[in-house]
Amino acid sequence: MATGDMMERMLDILTLLADQPQGLPISEISRQLELPKSGVHRLLSVLVRRGLAVQDEYSQRYRMTVKLAAIGFRFLAASGITEICQPSLDRLASRTGELVRLALVEGDALIWIAKAQGALSGLRYDPDMGQAVVLHATSTGKAWLATMDDAKAVALVKARGFVVPARFGRPKVRDEKSLLAELALTRKRGYGTSIEEGEPGTCAVGCAILDPQSRRAIGTVSVAGPVARLTPDRIAAIAPDVQATAAEIADLWPSRKVMEAMMGLAPLKVSNA
Repeated sequence: MATGDMMERMLDILTLLADQPQGLPISEISRQLELPKSGVHRLLSVLVRRGLAVQDEYSQRYRMTVKLAAIGFRFLAASGITEICQPSLDRLASRTGELVRLALVEGDALIWIAKAQGALSGLRYDPDMGQAVVLHATSTGKAWLATMDDAKAVALVKARGFVVPARFGRPKVRDEKSLLAELALTRKRGYGTSIEEGEPGTCAVGCAILDPQSRRAIGTVSVAGPVARLTPDRIAAIAPDVQATAAEIADLWPSRKVMEAMMGLAPLKVSNA
């Protein structure tokens, strides 16, 4: 196996194991990735040796360790992303009394990386972090897709399929026609919504964070909470606050060159005048 293919297959294994905290037997990894068991065993041996995976002594299942997550958290801490954005998230959470989350654009995906909880008691929505966003069934995904032309947005969703995890509700977007209609509505009002689509019993409103120079989406900010509190009227009422927070974060964003490098943006030109 060539080095490049080996690396790609290792990443495929890690991606698969990331959604299986209980682990998987080598036969199932082989089946899902359509790779021979012997090849999978060699790749898993490397991951185990590097501390990125471990084999359970009794079940013989392989699972990820937290080492990769720890590396990611080290990067976030060093980049200063959360340091810059957290105060804005905290203020929005305090004003709305709901969960506020920040997602970053990473290639062709959105990844939630920071949050602030505004609900101090009663019903609270507080999902896991680090997951990739389901683009067509979440307010943040719709907000990001709406910043693209239709062809690119459709291609991104089609590459993953119009499917949602088992834990999700009933998405409005189920095919290309409904996706285009939803994106047109999202562009018109300036924010995306999810009404019991991402998680049953929850609603959300999300806005894209646009780089001031390139006008390219670099992330999203969203507010999510129980349907009992986030009614359509309340979503419309807090949407301007979400938009303002997205603009606030966008203004802060270029202040760290490491963030520009991470997102592939051209460095800012500073005038000496």
